[in-house]
Amino acid sequence: MITSIVVGFDGSEAAERALKMGCELALKFGARLEVCHTPLEETVTFAAEAISGFYVGPTAAHDEMLREAAVKMAERAKGIAAEAGMPDVEVHIGHGLPAANVLARAREAKADLIVTGRRGLGAVKGLFLGSTSQEISKSAQCAVMTVA
Repeated sequence: MITSIVVGFDGSEAAERALKMGCELALKFGARLEVCHTPLEETVTFAAEAISGFYVGPTAAHDEMLREAAVKMAERAKGIAAEAGMPDVEVHIGHGLPAANVLARAREAKADLIVTGRRGLGAVKGLFLGSTSQEISKSAQCAVMTVA
């Protein structure tokens, strides 16, 4: 039986699908659902460049910008979860490596299942270092679902 689910969320389309799947499963099993978001400087820089239309560079994404982006991403995740029927989802904001944060959150929550997207915003980095979903799948102490 599934009683606790942790969803890794980076704001990508794959993460949105993973969050919706996590909500669907939580509703079906009556499970608690938590979302884990870890803001990355390169992700915030990428988003800032996409919005502004000019090169921002990694030095422009300072701590305050990361905090603001994390809060906005948490609100976005809460909105997606609410639309999927889960209005009281807790979002945990981590720092450092996303996989490590999701795994730690899953241990703390005694999660039965971790749900992640297959390709998130760290896709280029993942080509060289391995993706977050691969690391979670390899190291998790519970079941893992990777959503395409």
